[in-house]
Amino acid sequence: MSDEGQSDRIEQLIGALRDDNEALRDHAISSLSQMGEEAVSPLIGLMADEDVLIREAATVAVVRIGPSVVDRLIEALTDDEWAIREQAASGLGKLKDPRGVEPLVQALKDKDGAVRTAAVWALERIGDARAVPGLVEALTDNTVREDVARVLKKIGDTRAVDALIDGLLGNNWMVRRHAAEALGKIGDVRGVGPLIESLKDEDWLVRRNAAESLARLGAKQAIDPLLPLLEDENTMVQETVEGVLTSLGWKQK
Repeated sequence: MSDEGQSDRIEQLIGALRDDNEALRDHAISSLSQMGEEAVSPLIGLMADEDVLIREAATVAVVRIGPSVVDRLIEALTDDEWAIREQAASGLGKLKDPRGVEPLVQALKDKDGAVRTAAVWALERIGDARAVPGLVEALTDNTVREDVARVLKKIGDTRAVDALIDGLLGNNWMVRRHAAEALGKIGDVRGVGPLIESLKDEDWLVRRNAAESLARLGAKQAIDPLLPLLEDENTMVQETVEGVLTSLGWKQK
């Protein structure tokens, strides 16, 4: 196919992405992905479309082209259009290419919350510990801190311990839930004292997660603070604490 014919074909397929027929849209995505590099620029441009379905379809098509698009998506993270930056972050997450880690960490500071959220999601997909310092810094961002806590829990790096302790003792219940679980997973003894303190948290899942984490840490000093939770108002907390106490060697008198 000539260059002109290729361009016309790409234009036709991009037009088909706007069709109401889902099967036709899927065919267009598949065909565009087979066009390779020729289709990347127009598809990235389409990521700014006012219709979110069109933006996402363009991203899917770019991702299907494969690892060769990573540099173009990294470049798109600095585009003037927030929607292009958001979709570029999403695309890098779908590709799970480690080259995207540092640019995505920079995107955690983007002025647009949707871009920052997409960057966190992408870093979770990639799961690279190099992202930990940037994620720890993002724990102060009200827009993404709940997602960030979840990702830090998943990565499980000791560099996050101090920040997770701060989150555990903070005022966001969702962050506290993730932090209580993460500190047990990471396995650092610095978490023991704050986790014992969190056994009195007003949120039942924080209390339960803290108890489970203390078991993972083998914290026998938590036995006495755990005992009152045998009569917790939440039955799931009661049942969890029974198991935790047993694992720590406590025997009912």
